[in-house]
Amino acid sequence: MSCQPTKKQTEYAGKPFHDSVYQAGPQTIPGKLHCEYYDFGGEGIAFHDEDSVNSGSGALNPANGTYLHEFRMNEAVDISYTKFTEPPIDSTIYNLVQPEKNQLYVGWTKPGEWTKYTVDVIETGTYNLGLMYTSNKGGKISVSVNDADATGPIDIPTTFNEADTVAWRQWHHWNYLGNMAEIKLEKGLQTITLHTIENGDMNYDYISFDRINE
Repeated sequence: MSCQPTKKQTEYAGKPFHDSVYQAGPQTIPGKLHCEYYDFGGEGIAFHDEDSVNSGSGALNPANGTYLHEFRMNEAVDISYTKFTEPPIDSTIYNLVQPEKNQLYVGWTKPGEWTKYTVDVIETGTYNLGLMYTSNKGGKISVSVNDADATGPIDIPTTFNEADTVAWRQWHHWNYLGNMAEIKLEKGLQTITLHTIENGDMNYDYISFDRINE
């Protein structure tokens, strides 16, 4: 790993997420940036959420002593996980791309909310971004690097499917949007921020970063 901080990174008060399960330090690029592993630091530093309640961990998924139900339940960012149950929730025929089972994700998103991540970029270059997500009405997101906008607004297509007559399951139709943006990244420690801009009600599993050969 490079692990060399930029000047902007040394001024940032947040710290990379870790717990008893995830102990790898900053997430690395190229690779997948898992959205639930936003930094430690709290409201206004590592994230902004429009309310102070986690609607997933400890709520929709009641506290029961398990990792998936209690993951970051005392923080405001809303988090749930993919459920492969009967009747199906996240493993239906309406998925455009099948998610992984028991995969944590950020949900209940609203315009203006954001999550920030310390990442370790292995090699300077241009990277192609993709997003594993659900969106029952479409929306817009953006990605910033070291607090500077790197993408502008990105259109996120809806995953609504009228053939699914279970209304609440419209929030669980998964898709992968590849080639959604290209950004330049310098080698070393950087911060990546995922912003919800328009509509919200999107679930974010991960952002992929694939280096483009130049």
